[in-house]
Amino acid sequence: MDPVLLILVGVTAFILFRLISVMGTRSGHEQQHDLEGLQQKAANRERQNDQSLDDAREEAQPPKPVSTNARVLRDVDPDFDESEYLSGARGAYEMIVEAFAAGDLKSIRPYLSDSVYDAFKQAVISRDEAAHVNDLKFVGIDHAAIVDSSVDDQWMTAITEFTSNQVRVTRDKDGNVVDGDPNRIDLVKDRWSFSRKHSSNDPNWILVATGGAA
Repeated sequence: MDPVLLILVGVTAFILFRLISVMGTRSGHEQQHDLEGLQQKAANRERQNDQSLDDAREEAQPPKPVSTNARVLRDVDPDFDESEYLSGARGAYEMIVEAFAAGDLKSIRPYLSDSVYDAFKQAVISRDEAAHVNDLKFVGIDHAAIVDSSVDDQWMTAITEFTSNQVRVTRDKDGNVVDGDPNRIDLVKDRWSFSRKHSSNDPNWILVATGGAA
């Protein structure tokens, strides 16, 4: 064979070997970058799958059961959650009781119907005219439950009974006790009615009636 041809063949083989070697080699940095990218993509896919499963479970989850006394509320509002309502009612009860005792009707005005606000206002005026001061310590609520409910064309109403522990004292202008006992915790039972429009987007309920429970 021609020596020149042999040299050309050898050079060509050497160039091809180097080219293949270079194309098949990556630096350690590039390999790490690719690995991190693949791991991140896998983690993102896993989070998306988990979120999709959570969303599907929430959509498929049936509404929480309600008591017999609250069934008509669920009938008109499929999203009515009795436990959530009672949690809000507990907070509203304590807030309203404490505000009324302090004579601070302004802070609770949005949560009172006109008739309840007028009754509270008159009671505060009479108390001020007698120069009496209410000293109330709210210990806590033992029990809260819907005991009856009703629905008309516009309003959903939940009659709610509360059993709470309170220290209630009325003092005169000189600080003398005229009613109650500062060293006694009274068990107080109230039955209040809360209402809201079932066609409204406002989730808040307002107090429409108050009274003692038997």
